Amino acid sequence: MTAVEHESVVAAFAEEIGRSDPVAVVGAKTQWLVGGEPAEGVRLVRAPAGIISYEPAEMTVKVRAGTTIGSLNEELGQHRQMVPFDVDDRSATVGGVLSVGRSGIRRRRYGHIRDFVLQATYVNAVGDVISAGGPTVKNVSGYDLCRLMVGSLGTLGLIAEVVLRCVPVPTASRWFTYDGDPRNLDASLFQASSILWNGDTTWVLLEGHEADVESQAGKCGLQPTEGAPLVPKHGRLSKRPSDLYGLTGDFLAEIGVGVVHVGVGHLETSGAVEQTGARHLHRAVKERMDPKNRLNPGRCPIL
Repeated sequence: MTAVEHESVVAAFAEEIGRSDPVAVVGAKTQWLVGGEPAEGVRLVRAPAGIISYEPAEMTVKVRAGTTIGSLNEELGQHRQMVPFDVDDRSATVGGVLSVGRSGIRRRRYGHIRDFVLQATYVNAVGDVISAGGPTVKNVSGYDLCRLMVGSLGTLGLIAEVVLRCVPVPTASRWFTYDGDPRNLDASLFQASSILWNGDTTWVLLEGHEADVESQAGKCGLQPTEGAPLVPKHGRLSKRPSDLYGLTGDFLAEIGVGVVHVGVGHLETSGAVEQTGARHLHRAVKERMDPKNRLNPGRCPIL
């Protein structure tokens, strides 16, 4: 595809979004209820799909927002590379996962998913095409609007395409269990991809070279297991990593990260003061970027 043809795809997406009526982008709806559904009567559009370019030597990929995680993984996997989108449903779209902004359970190793977005092209509230960031890390300067888009649920801009940073697929990836205090692992393990704890059992994901995985597991007394535990889907809490050890009830905590996945009946709330401040900040940014509230009205990334 030529540069002109490529630009025409984004231009067509912007034209479909338009400049006046309430609008939202719909993907595979794998996390459609996060932040609430769009208001009644909102016009739904779909983002363009497809991998535009992939540079294995540079470890970057340019992809349209409507591309499924499955097709992206298939392409990158041919060169033993990946973007750590840890999602259960391969039909989820790149734009949808970024808009929700929920990093997977390997965040301890790879960091937040927003850190993999080098450049984002999106359509703003008045239908203009905006490009933020750069195709390589060294080219990124100015305001980091890419991070602002990630997790905003499309309330600040509707993502058309992104440039993502890739990482190598680890040679070995193995799950273990541990019967002791997870705080012991937090201090002694080197760069575990994930440490999950439900109050009784600790699960550990180690990734890297096979010899390193075996050495780490043996040193800490880890026992092999078939895979990750089931992650409760009822909701998520955000806590200080040091505050995770007093939890009770149906939960699964990401040790060293602070994210807590909770099950039905878990009534605890957390961070009310911080949430109120975050809502105020989001509302202020929303009023600047979308004063007429036409992008995904009814949804809020901070409940």
